[in-house]
Amino acid sequence: MKTLNPTIKCHVTTHYLAEQSEPDNQRFVFSYTITIANLGQGNAQLLNRYWLITDANGKQLVIEGEGVVGEQPLITANDEYTYTSGTIIETPVAVMQGRYTMQTDDGETFSADVAPFRLAIPNILH
Repeated sequence: MKTLNPTIKCHVTTHYLAEQSEPDNQRFVFSYTITIANLGQGNAQLLNRYWLITDANGKQLVIEGEGVVGEQPLITANDEYTYTSGTIIETPVAVMQGRYTMQTDDGETFSADVAPFRLAIPNILH
């Protein structure tokens, strides 16, 4: 019997961490909070993450690994999982995007994309 597929939606909020940043040394620290909502009828476990961060100089950083913040959460149907993490970049603005590799109850894997989002110090962009 085939399991019903989950439908994953991601919502991101970002924060500039001025107290940890050193602009004179090209060190800009950001946190991001992501809520992963399973709007489908099947369960989904987050196995891996992939991030691509492109800073204002065009420099790209790829981050890959198992799970998020040390976990591989199981997100049941009509539930959500929220976590906060962070990154350090060399410019006051960057774009971050990525995807999660998810697995259904019957072992099928699929990708859940995280649309590009901006990391920017306050008031730098209008």
